[in-house]
Amino acid sequence: MKLTETKIKDLYIIEPKVFGDDRGYFMESFKESWFKEHFPDIHFIQDNESRSSYGVLRGLHYQKPPFAQTKLVRVIQGEVLDVAVDLRKDSPTYGEHVSVILSGENKKQFLIPKGFAHGFVVLSEEAVFSYKVDNEYAPDYDDGIIWNDRHLNIDWKLIEEELILSEKDRRLSEFLKGNKPSTVDED
Repeated sequence: MKLTETKIKDLYIIEPKVFGDDRGYFMESFKESWFKEHFPDIHFIQDNESRSSYGVLRGLHYQKPPFAQTKLVRVIQGEVLDVAVDLRKDSPTYGEHVSVILSGENKKQFLIPKGFAHGFVVLSEEAVFSYKVDNEYAPDYDDGIIWNDRHLNIDWKLIEEELILSEKDRRLSEFLKGNKPSTVDED
């Protein structure tokens, strides 16, 4: 597997080796020994999967401590623009984000550590999105940032009229760049 650090420390793109021929392809999407060699402190406990149609935007979500989550995300079918926003209070890249295209074609994975908000928008007709987490979902610790926050200025690659959001995601708060939220501190 190829490991590439992004412009934000601790945020990585992982590209598995894909072996293909006229029958199809084979790849190891996750290998615990390789993962532990590079990220010994992360232990995934759950796999999640969602299917979404073109224009569905999910996010930007995060969980507050002690239920913050590290995520390893990938797309099995289709294509999404995946976004991670650094919310770590003392990070030099606080408030910055990284966007990456994940697809069933490119097989890239995005490792998003605790202390980040995460979201994605579907760019293909449909997408099957899969991700591992290292902590269970805790509704009382769930939070997020509105998708069109003016401080973050994320280019979602689609016009607003094409976007489909849940009511919950439509009501998320803005990110206040001058106010570092104490809810995402890493202890």
